[in-house]
Amino acid sequence: MTPTRNPFWYRADRLHRERVPAAVRTWLFAGGSLTAHVRARCPDGFRLRILRQRVAPPRRDEAALLGIPPGGRALVREIALCCGARPLVVARTIIPLASLRGRQQRLAGLGRRPLGALLFADRSARREPYQIARLTLRQAGIARPPVVAAPVWGRRAVFRLGGVPLLVSEFFLPVLYERDSD
Repeated sequence: MTPTRNPFWYRADRLHRERVPAAVRTWLFAGGSLTAHVRARCPDGFRLRILRQRVAPPRRDEAALLGIPPGGRALVREIALCCGARPLVVARTIIPLASLRGRQQRLAGLGRRPLGALLFADRSARREPYQIARLTLRQAGIARPPVVAAPVWGRRAVFRLGGVPLLVSEFFLPVLYERDSD
């Protein structure tokens, strides 16, 4: 098996936005909770599906963003935001184990509740600038990705919740843009 190369992530403020299709830009640069935006698109059939959640070493680039030392471990949560059974967005969250203390222990027990609801309801939450990439879901580190033949656009940002970091990466599946042209 050939190892998957890490993608190059562009700082959002350095990305030539005209190189990104307009329908994609709408989602990549949407403010607020992505879960709320997807839910609004699919009010009757929205569902969050957990793809995988476990304690594991993060990818090297993820660990570097969060200050996790080599060999360190984190809670890795992968979910799909779906309209009915159809995934529209896949997300991967990396939470350093050191961040799961005190009040932030609630992050380990989200279950089917969206992380965005917690982040946007907590006044202590701060988001660092987005990074943008075009990559395959395998390159994104998604273990059991929905079948998508082409690379997808994604964004990621470090959030600080009560001062502790977590990395949220969101990957927009092409079916999301098809819905924009309906």
